[in-house]
Amino acid sequence: MNIKARVISLIKEVENGKYSNIALNEYFKDNALSKKERGFITELFYGVIRNKIFLDYEIEKRTTSVKKDWLKNMLRISMYQMSFMNSDDKGVIWEATELSKKKFGVPVGKFVNGVLRSYQREWKDDVRDLKESGKAHIYLSYPQWFYEKLIGEYGVEDGELFLKSLKKIPYISFRVNTLKYTTDEFEKLLQEKKIDIIKKVDTVYYVDSGILLYSDEFKSGKIIVQDGSSYLSARNLAPKSGESVLDTCSAPGGKTAVLGELMKNEGELLALDIYPHKLKLIEENCKKCGITIVQPVKMDARKLNQQGKKFDKILVDAPCSGYGVLRKKPEAIYNKDSENIEELAKLQFEILESASQILKESGELVYSTCTILAEENGKNIKKFLEKYPEFTTTDLYIPENVNGTFDEVGGFTVDYKEEILDGFYIVKLKKRGKEC
Repeated sequence: MNIKARVISLIKEVENGKYSNIALNEYFKDNALSKKERGFITELFYGVIRNKIFLDYEIEKRTTSVKKDWLKNMLRISMYQMSFMNSDDKGVIWEATELSKKKFGVPVGKFVNGVLRSYQREWKDDVRDLKESGKAHIYLSYPQWFYEKLIGEYGVEDGELFLKSLKKIPYISFRVNTLKYTTDEFEKLLQEKKIDIIKKVDTVYYVDSGILLYSDEFKSGKIIVQDGSSYLSARNLAPKSGESVLDTCSAPGGKTAVLGELMKNEGELLALDIYPHKLKLIEENCKKCGITIVQPVKMDARKLNQQGKKFDKILVDAPCSGYGVLRKKPEAIYNKDSENIEELAKLQFEILESASQILKESGELVYSTCTILAEENGKNIKKFLEKYPEFTTTDLYIPENVNGTFDEVGGFTVDYKEEILDGFYIVKLKKRGKEC
């Protein structure tokens, strides 16, 4: 099958509701492809999803309607190549014309040829016109409300840098499970498989190949897929062996595994979720990593304060809008609106408030989200600190090679300054002891 036809099939799966990262990983697992082919498919696939608003604007400008999904995606792919990749425009137009002609006949092939030639001549002027007419959100390919929200929070220059950074191609990252494996052993494995390290954050490695997903090391839990930002949220809680620790919103268990590893599999570690099937997933993932102290518990985290038990350390990785991980799940931008954010901010505060009430004196709590909006992050923490003066923020552990910005309350956002890690927010709170 032609590579572009493969990408069209993958895009259709996402339009039918499948997560982009799952669709792509499943496809690579089932199809033997060269490294070059995987890279090309990844770029086209994610590129079209990330830039769908702009590409559809350009298609609609030149056609009355394109009813066939296959044809629309062929135009999107071709336009993406011509604008965002170092491609031969004539070759791109010829291939799209021939493939369309073969699938639908000569008239359709001529139609595709005409649309793409028009685009070739005019798209740069279109971009200039969009910028000058105050419609940069179309060129940057974001819903207008989201563009305006980012610009409102960060200003035009930094806001647009942030928006552009969320379009970058993500790298897969593996964390070494030190209960079963060492970083030296993992680096030796990478050398053997000729896999390059893009960036290293403690025991998390960003690499240029996902082939390790099918390795024995991955299957046996020696390495797990985890982003450096996610790892750092759990790492900052810094639980010790023998402590009583709570992970409030645990599924699928990646951060729970970090906590168990830091505790050296000794102590009490409760992992909460409201869905039984997710609790099973947490248990399976932790067991695979050799962590046996995890106790999965079905509970709504907003009701934590209704039970009597207290904990030394609590991780509140709250449900959020997920705008920090758009590099990996670009389709998410099309499924939410500003009302969702307001609802999530309220839910996050309720969970944080409930969890804080079962933290022991002098205990520590980490609040984190995989989003970059102040409403869900710093504003929530500021509101919390004003209501609960017995809490204060404390220092975070942020490696020197992780870039971002501290806010006025002491929280850290992994933002557009960071080229590799997911966008994330982390803040650490400490409850004053009785002596204070």
